[in-house]
Amino acid sequence: MSARARLYTEMVTTGAVLHGPRERLLGFSDLEHPVALQLGGSDPAELAQAARIATDFGYDEVNLNVGCPSDRVQEGRFGACLMREPALVGGCVAAMKAAVSVPVTVKCRIGVDDQDPEAALDSLADAVVAAGVDGLIVHARKAWLQGLSPKENRDVPPLDYGRAARLKRRLPGLPVSVNGGLRDLAAVRSQLDAVDGVMVGRAAYTEPALLLDVDPALFGVPAPAADAFAAVAAFEPYVASVLARGERLHAVTRHMLGLFNGRPGARAYRRHLSTYGMRPEADLATLRDAVALVARAAPEARAA
Repeated sequence: MSARARLYTEMVTTGAVLHGPRERLLGFSDLEHPVALQLGGSDPAELAQAARIATDFGYDEVNLNVGCPSDRVQEGRFGACLMREPALVGGCVAAMKAAVSVPVTVKCRIGVDDQDPEAALDSLADAVVAAGVDGLIVHARKAWLQGLSPKENRDVPPLDYGRAARLKRRLPGLPVSVNGGLRDLAAVRSQLDAVDGVMVGRAAYTEPALLLDVDPALFGVPAPAADAFAAVAAFEPYVASVLARGERLHAVTRHMLGLFNGRPGARAYRRHLSTYGMRPEADLATLRDAVALVARAAPEARAA
């Protein structure tokens, strides 16, 4: 649906990369390029080793997570709690940069708990810039490590896009992207005068068809697929390859449930895949039957 959007994996810990089932955790299709691996960890040597493994798998970028607020992450001394240790983050970035030739980036918050966002973000940015970081992705809200769940940390602390913009003005040579609460391309475009890029998470997952507008609206080139129906047709060979290696259809289609949101028949499509896609015998015909339930009349225009 977009040849220009860069995909990021979920966070994978260094321990999982070094000791876990790598092909299952890190494997991806060539169709997904450009794609970045997001790592969780705080040991520079382990991060460097994991980054080398990532490049062996063909990733285009390695990203260090300094933003996840979960209890498990805090116990492992990585994620958002590293906002309090900018020197350590700088050391991690330096080790990763020395190990690989692909870009090394950091995703962070503007601060945690009672930190002053001005000082906290500047300290982190200065440390990673000194280490040679290739870009910073700023989730433009604080993380509260005590008292809020990870889910609440994605919504409750107020957003401050201006903080990311001020960082970009202070460090004009640092590529800065902003993340958090951006639900459509109108919101995305509103940020691009102030920063270099935008990361969209939940909106792209729950309403993936918005990606069809990325290339024409932001880059002035046609989308690879004319519409969501054409995208599914182009996706079928990949689905067939997943089924051929013994995975169930649901492993793929559970990520496609929001693809036709806004069209008549979208609910029937979701229900069909949720009901039949999990069955052992589910195959491409199951997916096609679900798509056939969706009206092909154009939906109301998405905000762009």
